[in-house]
Amino acid sequence: MRLDKLSTMKKFQIGLVIVSYLICNLLNALVYVNGYSDSSSPSDSDTFSKTDYPGATLAIKAVNPGYSIEGIQNVGEFIELVKLADDSSPLPLDGYTLRYTTKSGNTSDLYVFPEGSRMVGTNLLLRLASSPEASQADLTYTKTLALDAGPLELVYNSEVKDSVCWTGSDLCYSKFLNKSGSRTMLVQDLGTKTFAHVPVENYQPTYDPQQPSYLPPVVSTDDEEAPEPKCRDLEFSEILTYYDEDKSEQFIELYNNSEDTINMSGCTVKYKSKFFSLDSIIESGGYYIYRPDIALTKNPTTSNNYELIDITGDVIDTLILPHGQKKSTSYAQFGYYNDAENWLATYSPTPGGPNNYQQYRSCPEGKVINESTGNCVKAATIAEVKECPAGKYRNPLTGRCKSIEEDGVLAPCKEGYERNPDTGRCRKIRNNDGASYPLVPTTATEKTSFIAGLAIASVLLVGIVYIVLQYRPEISRFFKAKFSKQKLE
Repeated sequence: MRLDKLSTMKKFQIGLVIVSYLICNLLNALVYVNGYSDSSSPSDSDTFSKTDYPGATLAIKAVNPGYSIEGIQNVGEFIELVKLADDSSPLPLDGYTLRYTTKSGNTSDLYVFPEGSRMVGTNLLLRLASSPEASQADLTYTKTLALDAGPLELVYNSEVKDSVCWTGSDLCYSKFLNKSGSRTMLVQDLGTKTFAHVPVENYQPTYDPQQPSYLPPVVSTDDEEAPEPKCRDLEFSEILTYYDEDKSEQFIELYNNSEDTINMSGCTVKYKSKFFSLDSIIESGGYYIYRPDIALTKNPTTSNNYELIDITGDVIDTLILPHGQKKSTSYAQFGYYNDAENWLATYSPTPGGPNNYQQYRSCPEGKVINESTGNCVKAATIAEVKECPAGKYRNPLTGRCKSIEEDGVLAPCKEGYERNPDTGRCRKIRNNDGASYPLVPTTATEKTSFIAGLAIASVLLVGIVYIVLQYRPEISRFFKAKFSKQKLE
């Protein structure tokens, strides 16, 4: 179609469309430059239909890749699984594997459930072993999830039963953002079988340390009946993790609180994702020392849980090792206080024997403990402390003599200095012959708005000039006809 064949009105409409298109593109460019649009930011409406996996009995409920917050990495990282069957019977985990693919396409097994393991709760929580919340989970894994990766797949006997990815591509959800106000986790709606980005403060994974959802494999016996409990009367008594020179100093101590001899064969101690098998006999009132073949966390940043598990899979006792352990101290039980176990740090570890409380470290010959600091000092240092001279007092924080300042009396500042009324200190007098009125800064927003308005006005002017030049014959005829009509009237 030739342009000169169009009517004047059609040409004018085409011109308006062109100008509107130019204005819209300019506005979009300005919005993008000023940072008001973030197309990669996940939201609650960011959902994606995924393939339904028929016959699945276990699914991925939620995924959080963890964030770096105030210098601490992998904060909040977890994977939550949910049982789909509506019954309370244990779900065998034989054959299940969590498989993970990185952004670069490398695929590996994140966690392989051992043969004989079972899930007894509705939800099963796994956390990264190096995350601050590692102890608040049923199981742990060692390879961290990325903010832009996937898929994460739940595989059963080589068949994918559920999956989710967050690369931001057409087939995946938006990637995670590590900035305040945008931190989310992917949570699945089991009804629609879709995931959505949910703010981290709006969802809490299910975990109850008193009722763990995971049961480790049960040691097989010759009897067809369920195994009888073996370790019900055992309890944690002492633990040493913060060794002085070598990890071989670490130990976990159990105590037989019954009147019978206990054969521990088949019982285990769980620490993070590790299970330590016990195979010994404890006499009534006796102690058993287990020295792990791995290094235990010396002083955890958060509480570490140690669980004693019977051959039946039941958790018999739990030891919670808190942050604040000191070198060469053990954490031991000393009876009960207010109906709760009384655990204290002691500088006198007693592996294999009754616990002994020692509040301070042992000092070498010629030195004694300074109870105010807990450090060893020369005996004469404490004995020879003299009174401070007149006009001075002993600073309780430093132990040094300090001059007593007279209340309300301050020495005058020297010439050229004045006293700062806010701090009471002398400061140099600054001569300033500048303006006596306040300066009002021009904000970046005003400058940006001015530039944006100027740009839009420029585009409008260009569009008007384009229309006038392109359609000047028609415009000329329109005004001539208009003036001719007015003259005739």
